[in-house]
Parts: sequence; C-alpha cells; structure tokens
Amino acid sequence: MSKQKLVVLGQDADGCCPALLTAPLDEEQALDLARVFKALGDPVRLRLLSMIASRAGGEICVCDLTPAFDLSQPTISHHLKLLKQAGLIASERRGTWVYYRLLPATTDRLAAILTRPAGEPLPEPAPTPVDA
Repeated sequence: MSKQKLVVLGQDADGCCPALLTAPLDEEQALDLARVFKALGDPVRLRLLSMIASRAGGEICVCDLTPAFDLSQPTISHHLKLLKQAGLIASERRGTWVYYRLLPATTDRLAAILTRPAGEPLPEPAPTPVDA
C-alpha cells in the first residue's frame, strides 16, 4: 500500500480549511461566513452561545436560558433560531422542552479561518498620514 499523502483541494498542507489570513475567500465561502458572523454579531446571541457552550454536559434546556435575560421567551427563541440556522447550535425536543448543544465543527472552523499560520510575522501597519 502506498504511503503517499492525499491532498484535498481547498485545504492547506495540515488538512485544514484555508485561513482567511492566508488566502482570499471565494464568493460562496464569504457568503457562508458572513451568515455565521451575522449570527454572532448580536450580544444576546453571543451570550446564548456562550451559555450553551460552557454548560456542563454539553447541553442546556431553553428553560434554563430564558431566565438569564430580560427578554420575552419568543425573542429568545428567535435568537436561538438564528444561531441554529447559522450552524452554530443544534436542538432536540424532549417532551415540552427543547435542549440546545454547541456544534463544535462550526466554531472550530471559525477558529481555523481566523488563525494566522504559526511563525508568520504580523504585517507592518500601513503608515498613517500625519496632520500638518
């Protein structure tokens, strides 16, 4: 059997997705990422995601999320729906309650996209015009 490494198109040598800081995004990648970043662009949704992700056991009931906010239950449900549509969380109905859990593949992908390759220096900042 050959020990030749298989290279997957669209991945770097380490087998990860190309990072935002190493290669330009194509239109489809940009649209997909924008949807995720838009979902994360609200403080309530960031808090919800944090509460879900940090929960011991990896999941939390909506009944435990709602009291943490000064918002109505339908508003919380709307925010959770947007996080779910962005692929950040999954849900499961158990009787009358819905339980939410983080989808780590999406957050791992975001981390990989935003990570600068190890050992690569930061670019020099562009000079700023000096007021005369």
